[in-house]
Amino acid sequence: MTDFSTDESLIAALLEGSDAGFVHAVKQYQPSMNQLALSICGEAISDEVVQEAWLSAIRSLSRFEGRSSLKTWLLRIVANEAKSRLRRENRLTSLDALTQDDEGFVNRFDERGHWSVYPSDWHVSSPDELLSSDQLQQCLNTLIEALPDLQSATLQLKEQQNFSLSEICNILDVSESNVRVLLHRARQRLYRCIEHFQATGECSPT
Repeated sequence: MTDFSTDESLIAALLEGSDAGFVHAVKQYQPSMNQLALSICGEAISDEVVQEAWLSAIRSLSRFEGRSSLKTWLLRIVANEAKSRLRRENRLTSLDALTQDDEGFVNRFDERGHWSVYPSDWHVSSPDELLSSDQLQQCLNTLIEALPDLQSATLQLKEQQNFSLSEICNILDVSESNVRVLLHRARQRLYRCIEHFQATGECSPT
C-alpha cells in the first residue's frame, strides 16, 4: 500500500492520478472541508461548495508551493469558494459589520474595563455540569449555525479544528486583528447564550 503519511507523498500520488491517493485525501480532509463550508454558507449549498473546491484544488495542485500544509491550502480554497458563492447571492456579511462593537456586551464594562454588570452566579456545581445539558448543547448548536458567516467559520476553525490564529488568517484571508475580533464576537454570543440559559433554563435567540 502506498504511504500517504506526508503531504509530499500524497500530492505526488494525486498528480499521478492515483485513485488510492484521491480516496485517502477525501477521507482525510473532506470532514473538515464540509464543516468549514457549512459554517460559512449553510447546508443548502455547502456540498456544492466542497465539490467545486475539490475540482479547483485538483486543477491547481501542480502550482501548490507548500507554504502551508495541504489541509490549510484546501480549506482556503473552500473558504474562497464559499465566500464567492455568497457574494454572488449578496449574502456575505461585510467584515466591517462583523467587527463593530457589540453594544449589548460592551455596556457590561465601565471606562476602566471593569465589570459594570457582573456575570450571573452558577446554579450548578461546575461549568462542566451546566455544559453537559443536552438542552443547552442543542441551544448552542443552533446559535453557532445562526452566527454570521465569518464569525461561525472563525469559531469552528479555532475551537473545533484547533487551528492557530495565523492559520485561520491564511484560510479566511483576513488579518489577525480581524480574526481576533471575529472570534471575540462569536464567543460573546455564546457567553450570552449560556448566561441566559443558566438564568432562565431557556434558549436565548442571540
